[in-house]
Amino acid sequence: MKIISITMTSLLAIMLSGCATNISPKTYSVGSVGQVNRTISATIISVREVDVAGTQGLGAGVGAAAGGIAGSSIGSGDRENLIGALAGAVVGGIAGAAIERSATEQKGMEYVVETENGNLMTIVQGVTTLFKEGQKVLVLYGTPSRIIADPRAKP
Repeated sequence: MKIISITMTSLLAIMLSGCATNISPKTYSVGSVGQVNRTISATIISVREVDVAGTQGLGAGVGAAAGGIAGSSIGSGDRENLIGALAGAVVGGIAGAAIERSATEQKGMEYVVETENGNLMTIVQGVTTLFKEGQKVLVLYGTPSRIIADPRAKP
């Protein structure tokens, strides 16, 4: 029984590790291809690393189902099987939600930028492209909005 529980937990963690939202500024969704986005010039005025909270939802359902199945084998009668299934579903749901949240949390970078007309904006994106304070960038409006290096800026 313990082997089934460990196996189910391991499988759940592996499945959910692929569920983390991609927050890279280099990744576009298929729906974004061919769309025109408004772009403005800006300068980075502040940079800091932030934690991006993990998702919640799928893990609890998968964990509850796995726990219910595993728990239903407890006992020798229908009543004991039902109680085991219910307890297993509750424990599995809690464990599944915790595993999903842990497997999908990420690090991100928070950039505060000042546009040419003096407006301030804050954008959080992945850590794949790092910008420095004072660096010239372009802010691309969209879903999601993102910043990229300004190719016109002199190095």
